[in-house]
Amino acid sequence: MEHQLEMAKKEKRSFKIARRHVVLCCAVVLIAAALVLNFMLFGNPANVNDPAGDGTGENTENTGGNDVTTTLDGYFSATQVSRQRARDEALEVLQSVVDNENADEATKTGALAEIAELAKAMEAEANIESLVISKGFTQCVAIINGDSCSVVVESDGLQQSQISQINEIVYEQAGILPTNIRIITK
Repeated sequence: MEHQLEMAKKEKRSFKIARRHVVLCCAVVLIAAALVLNFMLFGNPANVNDPAGDGTGENTENTGGNDVTTTLDGYFSATQVSRQRARDEALEVLQSVVDNENADEATKTGALAEIAELAKAMEAEANIESLVISKGFTQCVAIINGDSCSVVVESDGLQQSQISQINEIVYEQAGILPTNIRIITK
């Protein structure tokens, strides 16, 4: 009888561990999917707002004599809003894991660690954007994804000194090596 009781306890414990891993994996997959989707939709600035493919970054349509032009300001604002929306969705999923009464402590701890990582990335992105703008760029959006970073700046072309400044800022704020930094001009 005792042996059967112990076997039942072990089985219940292994079920809890398996369930915890499934919940944590699902949360991580959802976050990754949100970030990948965000990058796919807004991470390729060469094609955003450039349906004509002429490299101007402007979307001009004829609407009864009125030219409607999407400016670079609109691009940078839309990218920041999209990035924030994806992060908010990821945080919502993680918070639901933390608030779930059925989730065990290890799963909650993992979700809290993910929340802390997202908060750290968000802070680093904001710092990078502010510091790059302080170097004379009019617009900047930084997107950190794990151990890589994409920095989009408004410029007609970058000098080597500007590239070095941006790389240094990203490294100081996020610890990302220059080989993992992608600088894009818009």
